[in-house]
Amino acid sequence: MTTPINTQNTSLLNGGNLLNNKWINRFLRSRWYPGIIQWPTLLIFMLIMFQLVLGPDSAHDNFGTAMTWVLWWPVLPIIFLFLGRFWCAICPFATINDLVQKFVGNNRPVPKFLKKYGIWIIDALFILITWSDHVFGVVENPLGSGILMLTLTTSVIASGSFFERRTFCRYVCFLGGLSGNYARTGMLSLRGTPEICATCTIAACYKGTDQSAPCPLFEFPKTMTSSANCVLCAECIKGCPNDSIQLTLRPPTKELWFIRKPKMEEAFLSAVIMGIVFVQNVTMLEVWTGMLNWLEQVTGTTNYAITFSITFAIAIIIPVALLGLTSWIAGKFNKTSLIENFTRFGYAIIALDVAAHIAHNLFHLLAEGKSIFYTALGLLGMEAHGASPAILSMGEIQALQFGLIALGFLGSLYTAYRISKSINPNGKIWSTFVPYAALMVLLTIMNVVLFTLPMAMRM
Repeated sequence: MTTPINTQNTSLLNGGNLLNNKWINRFLRSRWYPGIIQWPTLLIFMLIMFQLVLGPDSAHDNFGTAMTWVLWWPVLPIIFLFLGRFWCAICPFATINDLVQKFVGNNRPVPKFLKKYGIWIIDALFILITWSDHVFGVVENPLGSGILMLTLTTSVIASGSFFERRTFCRYVCFLGGLSGNYARTGMLSLRGTPEICATCTIAACYKGTDQSAPCPLFEFPKTMTSSANCVLCAECIKGCPNDSIQLTLRPPTKELWFIRKPKMEEAFLSAVIMGIVFVQNVTMLEVWTGMLNWLEQVTGTTNYAITFSITFAIAIIIPVALLGLTSWIAGKFNKTSLIENFTRFGYAIIALDVAAHIAHNLFHLLAEGKSIFYTALGLLGMEAHGASPAILSMGEIQALQFGLIALGFLGSLYTAYRISKSINPNGKIWSTFVPYAALMVLLTIMNVVLFTLPMAMRM
């Protein structure tokens, strides 16, 4: 059914509905979206999988490795920043899940333990996969990357066979947890219009219609206040009979200022991600070898799994402990418990998380980016011996990294201020804000120091 287009004249920069643009509206309502992007993505994924499993053993020569870790992984957080969880709408794993459900799905309800502990499971998987990458060399080993992808594919097939919608994406996928946190900083926001939704009794946006599928991630635009689980699949736009859905632009990090129901597991993940960025940077520095030798002397073992695990644990504990200490100090002034402060202000770190993550991955994208082209030539039987994979010089890359860290710092600082203001409307704003401002300064300095040191190439 074709729905009318809302034509009110509202500035897009001031929250105007992007669906007022007839081209955007027609594209998102089209039966071609998101399939026109999903299917090419799935085909490229199949080529990548073939290369990872059966292609060259050396990461330097493997097209699958270059596409996965030099292009896709660095670009992913940039997509989250500008388009929210749009990647999840076209993700090949999600496409496979939908195909499995279409032909053999049992559509059983989501297990209660997943609903209750899903985010903690995601946190644990994210930590485990990062640890495994370093201990078993997943990124540097094409077959290791292939096994990781095959494991995820198998999990998706199992989930899609038994459970309804995209249960795996919502409650298990480690990328889902990362993207959920990062999407809160995103510049796109999809919501229902409260005045229209208040009179709706059919919930087509959630349940689906003959022309649209149900919301894949179990979201209800009528009551949705977060972009964490909206994948911009446009099914609600196609299904809503009242033209209630709005797609608007917003300032980055705005959603973080007013989290209605903050969750400890999400705040914890934000601190963990900062620790993971630390360890990803440290292990790629030229000084890492010296640090590793020192750890071996202290621990009395040359077992890399042990020495790295110690480094990994310390890197994760530092931001978690700093956030906890800051929350305890702030509690002395705002008379709020450590847990409540930790949960509320953990979200303020997310902006710096995104910036540091992009800055780290920018090195791989810009210092190794041409390897994508060179390995593609290898597929055609051509070679590019001795050619540098760098797109920009190290000095130019570092300038971009410092610029990103500065923006992330400002985003986190302002978010901490807005949270302080929202929970202390009648005073004590600064006494709550100052400890968290100091935390953001400290975390920023730690990131800057790491980015000033030379990094080792991966490709």
